[in-house]
Amino acid sequence: MALAIMCSGGDAPGMNPAIKKFVDYVYKKGEEPFLIYDGLEGLIDNKIKLAVHTDVAGILHRGGTIIRSSRSKRFFEYEYRLQAYNNLKANNITGLVVLGGDGSFRAMERFSSEFDLNFVGIPSTIDNDINGTDYCLGVDTALNVIRDALDKIRDTASSFNRAFLVEVMGRNCGYLAIVSAMISGAEVCVIPEIEPEYQKLGKRLRGEVEEGRNYVLAIVAEGTKQTTQIHKWLQETIGLETRVSILGHIQRGGNPTVFDRLMAFDFTITAVDHLMLHNNSNKVVAYQKSEFKLIEIDEVVSKKYQLPQRYLDALSLLD
Repeated sequence: MALAIMCSGGDAPGMNPAIKKFVDYVYKKGEEPFLIYDGLEGLIDNKIKLAVHTDVAGILHRGGTIIRSSRSKRFFEYEYRLQAYNNLKANNITGLVVLGGDGSFRAMERFSSEFDLNFVGIPSTIDNDINGTDYCLGVDTALNVIRDALDKIRDTASSFNRAFLVEVMGRNCGYLAIVSAMISGAEVCVIPEIEPEYQKLGKRLRGEVEEGRNYVLAIVAEGTKQTTQIHKWLQETIGLETRVSILGHIQRGGNPTVFDRLMAFDFTITAVDHLMLHNNSNKVVAYQKSEFKLIEIDEVVSKKYQLPQRYLDALSLLD
C-alpha cells in the first residue's frame, strides 16, 4: 500500500509535525509514504516523491510546510483533475491525506465525486472555520503569536494617551479575534458574526476616558472589513489618537506550540489508520469534545462553521 500527503491552501503551523508523523508512521506500518509537493498544482504536475526519513528529519519545530502549498485555478477544470488522478494511479497511491481548509475540502469533495479517490482530510487552518470540528491544526500557534503581539502593543499603548486598533486574520470567521480579545483584556472586539453596538460602546468608553482611562485596545477581525471605519470612530467618537496595527501573515508563521504538535500527532495517526482500513474513504478527521472522529466530507462543506455560543456571549462581557 502506498499513501501520500499533501498541503493545500494557506499554510498553518503544525503541518510539518503532521508531515513528519505521516512519513514515520506509514513506514512503521510497513507501507510506502509519498510526499506531494506544491499542493494541488504539484498533484497536477506530478511532483510526487517517495519519502525517506531524512526528508522529514528535524522539521517538527518548523512552521510552514516543507512540501509547500498552493491554490490552483487549474484544478477547477476537469482535464487537470483527471491528470491529477492519473498521477496518483501512476505512482500506485491508494490513499491520500490532505492538510487544508474549507476550500481544499471543497476541491476534494469535487475530486472524490468524479474519481475512485480514497482520502482523509486533516483540518489545517489558523482561521478555525471548518464545520464539524472544534479545532483546526495551527490555531493555538496563531493565537500565541497574536497574544505576544497584543501584550507588546498594550505595553506601548499604556505609555501614551492613545487607542491601538489591531486587525487579526480569520477570513470570515471571528474566532481568532474573540479569543484574542478574551485573553488580552481588550476593551473592544469586532467580529463578522455580530454587528457592533457602536452607541453603547461609545458611551462606555467615553465615560471611562473621562474617569481616567488613557488607552484602549481594540481588536477587529479582517472579515468585518471595518478596520478603517473603526479607526475613524475611535478617534472621532472616543477622542483618542488611534494607531492601527495589521498583524497579517506573521500569524501563520512561527514554531508550532506543544498543543499543535500533539494535535498533529493524533490527527495524522487517525487519518492513516483509517486509510489503511478502508478503500473508498471520503472523510475528514474532526476533533469533537476532546475526541477524534471521522466525518463525511459533505457534512464538512455543506454547512458554514458557527462560532460556539459561549464565545458570542463573551462579547457582552467585554463591555
